[in-house]
Amino acid sequence: MIILGIETSCDETAASVVKDGRIIMSNIIASSAEIFEEYGGVVPEIASRKHVEYIMFVIDKAIKVARIKKKEIDAIGVTQGPGLVGALLIGITAAKALAAALDIPLIPVNHLKGHIAANYLTHKDLEPPFVCLLVSGGHTNILDIKGYDDIQNIGGTRDDAVGEAYDKVGRVMGLVYPGGPKIDKMALEGNPDAITFPRVKFKDNPYDFSFSGLKTAVINYIHSMEQKNEQYSKEDVAASFQKAVIDVLVEKVFETKSKKIVVAGGVAANRGLREALKMKAIKEKTQVFFPDIHLCTDNAAMIASAAYYINEEDFDINADPSLEI
Repeated sequence: MIILGIETSCDETAASVVKDGRIIMSNIIASSAEIFEEYGGVVPEIASRKHVEYIMFVIDKAIKVARIKKKEIDAIGVTQGPGLVGALLIGITAAKALAAALDIPLIPVNHLKGHIAANYLTHKDLEPPFVCLLVSGGHTNILDIKGYDDIQNIGGTRDDAVGEAYDKVGRVMGLVYPGGPKIDKMALEGNPDAITFPRVKFKDNPYDFSFSGLKTAVINYIHSMEQKNEQYSKEDVAASFQKAVIDVLVEKVFETKSKKIVVAGGVAANRGLREALKMKAIKEKTQVFFPDIHLCTDNAAMIASAAYYINEEDFDINADPSLEI
């Protein structure tokens, strides 16, 4: 089965052709990320205009690179949410028009399920059940994946998502958006034990997260040092902050006692997190899976893969910016 995936939830305009939910035939991304560096984050109105500009280009190129004809597409999968409402509407409108013209099913896809499915593209034999650590700019969750479309959220952040905390700390440190990858790189040069930042635990749900206090502690430390005109190492701040984040993520996902852990989302590309999870997995004799680096960030291949495992089609779908898993 050949599925065309379309993704426009944030600042990437993407289209991809995937066969049988596992084989990437093409994966085209037009990113507007560089445009938002000067703004310190994504500007929804600009993102929407860029999606309008790029959407037909990426769809046409995805089909061309896959070396197929439009009539060979069996279905279209499109991101319904969560995301920016204006951005989502561009992808959904294009998907509806093309699905109607080709008289093929239109499958609404939860963006978060797409991130999980990125692992199916990397690990061809991976199948549920497993526990998933979903870490991104907007979400931090521990999910019990009982089946491809049978997912239970067993833990989540009560305030900031982990990627959001990275970006906010990066902004205070004077780093260009997005801050996450730059903090990960800086952490290599710093001492992770130089500064003790807080780790939050909850008695009522051991799988829940909170990064607001950690973020605030880092920002207060930086402001305090600057106000006292005292020298401090940005590398040590980056390393100590990252260690606090990783300690919490690793501890909580391994508390599930699952012997098969899958990591998904943009923060799954973080070098420090990957290394820590691999080391813990060896110690605990647990399997841990990551998507290929280029599939961690937003792309349409993951949407097409997720669509393959969803038994639902809906021509009347609307954008749902707050869609939950």
